[in-house]
Amino acid sequence: MEPTAPHPLGELTFRDATAADAQAVVDLVESAYRGDSSRTGWTTEAHLLDGQRTDVQAVLDVVEAPGSRLLAIEQDGRLTACCQLEHRGEAAYFGMFAVRPGVQGGGLGRRIIATAERMACESWCVREMQMTVLTAREDLIAWYERRGYRRTGKLLPFPYGDERFGIPRRADLEFELLVKPLV
Repeated sequence: MEPTAPHPLGELTFRDATAADAQAVVDLVESAYRGDSSRTGWTTEAHLLDGQRTDVQAVLDVVEAPGSRLLAIEQDGRLTACCQLEHRGEAAYFGMFAVRPGVQGGGLGRRIIATAERMACESWCVREMQMTVLTAREDLIAWYERRGYRRTGKLLPFPYGDERFGIPRRADLEFELLVKPLV
């Protein structure tokens, strides 16, 4: 478990999620990205996608995969955020990032991503963090750019027809690879 870090909304505790956390992580991710509850935060994708963002099996896959960590971030004992770190050679992949909508916008996400970057460097000696973001999420891409990530222009198709990733409301969805040097 990572030492707690002070935050105006309470102490933060970073720990590796377990299989027992899978449903709570799904609930958190869904609340941040899908449906009406996500609209109270700024990370919503409800205008782009219906259906689910993740499911219990996808969370378990991340928890159980070698070279993968799913960080559960708790605030005063309550799951408040999560993120995935995956070792990919000289890079780490950052994904499944969610912050409970009611606490978004207060600097919590900025602190979490900085801690995740440090943990990836310490755990795997990686030189770069990578992530993929829907290109339609210009506001989110701009937020990551302010954190030092850069757009690569490398585009990846959205998995149309696979409802495990949501039901698209648009026909032009794709992901872009963002990268940040860590050393």
